[in-house]
Amino acid sequence: MTIPTIDLPLTGANITRLRKAAGLSVRDLQAVFGFSTPQAIYKWQNGATLPTVDNLIVLAALLNVKIDDILVIHTAATPVVA
Repeated sequence: MTIPTIDLPLTGANITRLRKAAGLSVRDLQAVFGFSTPQAIYKWQNGATLPTVDNLIVLAALLNVKIDDILVIHTAATPVVA
């Protein structure tokens, strides 16, 4: 059986790359999401946290990509326990 996991650091790097490619600044994203500080976006980019599902949907729309293009997912085989 394979269990998918999200690679937080690579997903964060992806968010940074896609944001820059879209010509958006961290402050631009802060304004769209209505955050009082940019810290949440920096945490996303550093791989410390992930956007919530609703924020991920908005982020994908802003970056003009699919959610799957933002997330970096790995699958690892896990032993089957009987």
